[in-house]
Amino acid sequence: MTSVTPYQTFPNSFRRSVRDGETLIGCWSSLASPITAELLGTVGFDWLLLDAEHAPNDVLTLVPQLMALKDSRSAPVVRPPANDAVFIKRLLDNGVTNLLVPFVDNAEDAARAVAATRYPPLGIRGVSVGARHNRYGTIPDYFSIANDNICVIAQIESRHAVGAVDDILAVDGIDAVFIGPSDLAAAYGHLGNPNHPDVQQAIAHVFERAKAAGKSSGILTPVQSDAQRYLAMGCRVVAIGSDMGLLKNAAVAAQVHFANR
Repeated sequence: MTSVTPYQTFPNSFRRSVRDGETLIGCWSSLASPITAELLGTVGFDWLLLDAEHAPNDVLTLVPQLMALKDSRSAPVVRPPANDAVFIKRLLDNGVTNLLVPFVDNAEDAARAVAATRYPPLGIRGVSVGARHNRYGTIPDYFSIANDNICVIAQIESRHAVGAVDDILAVDGIDAVFIGPSDLAAAYGHLGNPNHPDVQQAIAHVFERAKAAGKSSGILTPVQSDAQRYLAMGCRVVAIGSDMGLLKNAAVAAQVHFANR
């Protein structure tokens, strides 16, 4: 994947790569720290997920992390806490160009997510003329190019979403679907066990339908063998771990190594 431009604005190379079906390896960032984000940004991941759903992030904590990634080849993707047009508007106005929208259950949810990212008449995004999104009013053609440079990925996390995946994929402006394996496992009655055959069958179905629709699919998994299997199944946007998990595992390994000194 080619390097992103400063501020991760335009052209949106991450969206182009997603739509082209490139294999994109990423990492979850949940520690709400610009230092952690900057460190991860030096590693070489294709993308980093800055989480505002299950991590203590808001707009004021996300902006410093976006700043920390300005010179990184890793494209920042932000997950808002909900499919909420007001929160999404605030993210967009502060420079977010890639969104992973949680709990998209049907085509209506998908269309609502896309509409929140598009200026009228294609959507309902409110207009701010001089915020961080257009480098404080210094991108003269911003309003004419913005709609085509926002990436929207719909997260599939329920039985209903699995059943409606074809309809979700058919929504114009949905660039990819992304499986939330933990919530999906819970939805199928296997809380904490995303490798249960029922859940794996649902995951495979989503991958297959995305491929049939000519769109990418994604997933998060901290287990390398699972990631390899999903890539072999045709998944293209794969997060292979998280800052929290990597730190914890390294700390535990170091402590265990010296526990019997």
